[in-house]
Amino acid sequence: MEPAFRLKYAPHFGMFRNKAGADLRDQLQFAHDQGFRAWEDNGMMGRSAEDQTLLARKMEQLGMEMGVFVAHAEWGKPIYALKQDIDGLKKIAESAVETAKRVNAKWMTVVPGPYDLRLAWDYQTANVIECLKHMAGVFEPHGLVMVLEPLNHRRDHPGMFLSEIPQAFMICKAVNSPSCKILFDMYHQQITEGNIIPNIDLAWDEVAYFQQGDNPGRAEPLSGEMNYRNIFGHIHRKGFTGILGMEHGNSQPGAEGEQKLIDAYRWCDGF
Repeated sequence: MEPAFRLKYAPHFGMFRNKAGADLRDQLQFAHDQGFRAWEDNGMMGRSAEDQTLLARKMEQLGMEMGVFVAHAEWGKPIYALKQDIDGLKKIAESAVETAKRVNAKWMTVVPGPYDLRLAWDYQTANVIECLKHMAGVFEPHGLVMVLEPLNHRRDHPGMFLSEIPQAFMICKAVNSPSCKILFDMYHQQITEGNIIPNIDLAWDEVAYFQQGDNPGRAEPLSGEMNYRNIFGHIHRKGFTGILGMEHGNSQPGAEGEQKLIDAYRWCDGF
C-alpha cells in the first residue's frame, strides 16, 4: 500500500479500470491502496439508491471522502438566466439532498445553463442570483454546499452563462449563503483566463472545491502546459483541506496510462 497523498485528490470511476477491474468497489479499493483518500462521481445522482448505499459503505470502510456529484447541469435552456421554473430547481435541490445524505457528500455541482441572446446581461445575472438563492435555501438546513462551475466558452462549452472565476465570485457574494460557493476547475480557467494562482488568491473566500486537468488535452498533470506541482503546493500552503477532483482523462490508454497518471500525481504532490 502506498502512502496517502498530501492533498485529497479524487479519481472517478473508470479511471483505473484496467488495473482494478470493472467492479466499482474494487476501483475504490485500488485507488485507496495507491494513496487516494477522496472520490468523485458526477453521475452518482443517477445511480440506484441501493448502489449509492453500497458505494458509500465501501468508501466509509476505506476512510475515503466523497467529493462532488452533479446536482444539476443545464445545457439546453436558459432557465436560470430567465428565472424560469424556480419550483423545479428547488425540487432538484431536494433530490440532491437525499443523494448527498445517502453517500455522505457535502458538495454538489450546479451549472446554471446557457445565457439568453435577447435579454440584457445584468438582468440575466440578477435572475441567476435569485434562482441560486432559492436553491441555497434548500441546502442550508442540511449543511450542504452547491458549487458553481464556470466552464470555458472558447473550446468546450460555448454559450454558457457562467464562464469566469471573477463572475462566479461576484454571484456567490450576491447569493450570500454558505451553501453557494465556487468549484474552481483549473482546466477550464486555464483556457478562459489563465492567471490560475492569482485568481485562486483573489477568489479564495468563495472557493470550496477544486478540479483539475492539464491543457491542452484535459488529461493528467504533466501531460500539458500547466505547472501543477507549483499550483498544488500553493493550494496546500494556503491551508486547503478539501478535495481536488480529477475531472480529466488519461493521456495514454491501458494499464500503462493509468500508472503514468498515478506517477504524475505522486510527483506533483511532492511540492
